[in-house]
Amino acid sequence: MPDGRGRPSSIGLSASCATRLQYPVMSSGNPSAPPATEPVSSLYDTRLPQLSRWRRMQIPVIASAVIAIIRALGPTLRLEELGMHHYRQSRARGEPVISAFWHRCIISATWYWRNRGVVVMNTTNFDGQWTRRVIEHFGFGTAQGSSTRGGLRGLAVMARRMEEGFDSAFTIDGPRGPRYVAKPGPVMLARKTGRPIYVFHIGVEKAHTLEKAWDLMAIPHPFTRAVIVSAPLILVSPGADAEELGRKHAEMQAALERVRDVAESWFGLSEADRERLRAEWNAGA
Repeated sequence: MPDGRGRPSSIGLSASCATRLQYPVMSSGNPSAPPATEPVSSLYDTRLPQLSRWRRMQIPVIASAVIAIIRALGPTLRLEELGMHHYRQSRARGEPVISAFWHRCIISATWYWRNRGVVVMNTTNFDGQWTRRVIEHFGFGTAQGSSTRGGLRGLAVMARRMEEGFDSAFTIDGPRGPRYVAKPGPVMLARKTGRPIYVFHIGVEKAHTLEKAWDLMAIPHPFTRAVIVSAPLILVSPGADAEELGRKHAEMQAALERVRDVAESWFGLSEADRERLRAEWNAGA
């Protein structure tokens, strides 16, 4: 797995960390019910936090700046696809997917998946409020919640949207890390909906990395080459118990690490190595 600058290293999610993850049971209540009728708890509290006037003023400014950056850089990306047939074959069957990807590539991912109606889990904190403006500008839907606030209600909204045929997506180590440690949301949603988990990562040849940001966000340079690497789909049984959920979480974590390592190292490989990987990742297309 990459080190602090996004380079590959050998550090992965420890077994003890994976086994400590908890998988609460999702409510069968009506997710569209007015907030006043729902209990306020750490799992359902999707109320907006109290922000100072200065912070509220920052939200539209930051959102406008990020939108401008994505609109300027996105059309210039020269992107190659590896393993995308896994996603396309699922959609051809009329089956929406539950996407999972690392926060580091969110700029490129927002552009690539724009205007497809993908429903994204979005936190209610300050960062989530300006992020929501950005992603909705690019044609995404949002379900309010996170790993700490309103998570189960957000999952219920996503499940309902998937029944309507929309994909869902998680920036899986967001909203604030720890970096490259996957949260359990996609596994829980896959159990509830019966839909597959789709894992991908986008690597770019030249990018500015925000070294002080928790996610080491990569902002692509104009006209740079990029590659999106997609893993085979992960299926979770509707009746999966805690043990199976743990195994599927570990499988998702490993897939996220592998697609990241391939995508981040792609432009440092020889052409012969890239050809070999193209044949491997595109097998079955």
